[in-house]
Amino acid sequence: MKRIMAVDYGRKRTGLAVTDPLQIIAGGLATVRTADVAKYIADYHRREPLERIVIGLPRQTNGDDSENAERVRQFARHLKRLLPNVEQEFADERFTSVLAHRAMLDGGLGKMARRDKALVDEIAATIILQDWMAARQFRSTD
Repeated sequence: MKRIMAVDYGRKRTGLAVTDPLQIIAGGLATVRTADVAKYIADYHRREPLERIVIGLPRQTNGDDSENAERVRQFARHLKRLLPNVEQEFADERFTSVLAHRAMLDGGLGKMARRDKALVDEIAATIILQDWMAARQFRSTD
């Protein structure tokens, strides 16, 4: 099986998470400068083939797109040109950064570690991927 990757796209940094080859477990992969993330993903895909990329789409609490949503859609179009055979899907990323901070706090990370924005982005990508996987599991049991 191929892996599934999740992307928490940001203006400066982008968090990435990936499944194991059996698509059972989601784990943080890296946080990459946004300017370099498309190349990073393409290089990763050459080493570890991807079946799908789940891209977090920022939305407001009322469900409307946030101001960053169009930037994310542009990135997705660029990535699709680079990797035309890899499926793409958007996932609601509302509150993932809040959940990432909560996970860090619950995990006992110290104050300085919780200030590491790169770690927050990677954890947020992992949450996006875990949520997507849980929703897929739920859909398959209907």
